[in-house]
Amino acid sequence: MNATVRFAPSPTGNIHIGNARTALINWLFARQRGGTFVLRYDDTDRARSREEFAQGIARDLAWLGIVPDRVERQSAREAEYAAATAKLKALGLLYACYETPDELDRRRKRQAARGLPPVYDRAGLKLSAEEKAAFEAEGRTPHWRFLLPNFEGASAGGGDPFSPQRTEITWDDLVRGPQTIDLASMSDPVLVREDGTWPYTLPSVVDDIDFSVSHIIRGDDHVANTAVQIALFEALGATPPGFGHHNLLMNASGEGLSKRLGSLSIHNLAEAGYEPMAVASLAVLIGMSGSVEAMRDLEALAERLDLTAISKSAAKFDMAELDGLNAKLVHAYEWSEVSARFAGDAFGGQGESFWPIVRENIVKVGDATAWWEGLMATEPVIGDDDREFLALAREMLPPGEIDPESWSRWTTALKERSGRKGRALFMPLRKALTGMEHGPDMGRLLPFIGRERILARLP
Repeated sequence: MNATVRFAPSPTGNIHIGNARTALINWLFARQRGGTFVLRYDDTDRARSREEFAQGIARDLAWLGIVPDRVERQSAREAEYAAATAKLKALGLLYACYETPDELDRRRKRQAARGLPPVYDRAGLKLSAEEKAAFEAEGRTPHWRFLLPNFEGASAGGGDPFSPQRTEITWDDLVRGPQTIDLASMSDPVLVREDGTWPYTLPSVVDDIDFSVSHIIRGDDHVANTAVQIALFEALGATPPGFGHHNLLMNASGEGLSKRLGSLSIHNLAEAGYEPMAVASLAVLIGMSGSVEAMRDLEALAERLDLTAISKSAAKFDMAELDGLNAKLVHAYEWSEVSARFAGDAFGGQGESFWPIVRENIVKVGDATAWWEGLMATEPVIGDDDREFLALAREMLPPGEIDPESWSRWTTALKERSGRKGRALFMPLRKALTGMEHGPDMGRLLPFIGRERILARLP
């Protein structure tokens, strides 16, 4: 079964790991079905949308391995939204309202004080032509609300909109299973603002119709919106697509993610040296049944994607878990897979030999450079209790070229001569030669340090 899905970010900031989760799930869902992935910039917010952010979104998606099959911008489709607006007005499904935000807020507070739900009372529907003219004479311009079909006779174009009754909108959610929302519990949504621009709802539905979107997969903060959107699809004469609502991600402290705050932005993770597949693997598999593993590529990750296995509870994105996944990927890389990331003279031109030695001890590919630089210019760590032993070690360094067997010959001789063994034998040498207590196998590392540096680091 083919599928057309869309990822619809607003270019008002850098996308974060939660946004990437939605993009990846849609991308993998489409790949499973040989389908189409549409990148749609929801850029109707003229004041906040910026081209640099749109370019940043494309850059970050490409870093994750997502290449859209189609790219659209809502800012180029205002004629289509105007046509849909005119159609809804002609059908009597959009009505003008003149309340100010202050007036609406006071009305909600009065309803709350009376124990009533904060549902708009459709006062705009009662306005006479004279009352509308009076408001406009005051300088007011209307916003336009969509008349929800939550009253008897609505489907036939009649009935009493001031007598709403329970009207269930149902769908079988790809993630959450059967869902039901009562339209009578909702206010008629604003589809056109006072300045003639459109909030999210109408442009999104028009685009989904025009682009033949078959499945809308997004965060579960949009569940309540779905009932309104299904009603709007039907009002515009279209069959609603399938819907799926995955759980949201929080940071390790349990706080929601925000583009405005730059929370866990993909750009920052890339700049910090993380592997795209470590980020993608954790973003997709966290909060899904089964183990969270570092997948080697998106094809392997697509095989793991199962929307029905996604938890209904929010999941925490933990940087420590990301470090672990990243390290597993890095430890498996061959030199040929990473060599292009280093200058030709990196590691003294010995990258092919040095990389297999150091990779098991690093979290990010770039950490290898710090290891090499430290190895070449380390300050020896020599404890007072070990000074005499290390002086003996200097004296007993095997003659000739330093090779991978030199360490074994050297420490065997030192053990016999000094009586030291285990940690007391090996640790002082490691700290003096590398400045660290842990690291790659010293036998393999010793040839890179070389005789001159070994002698210079021993007392």
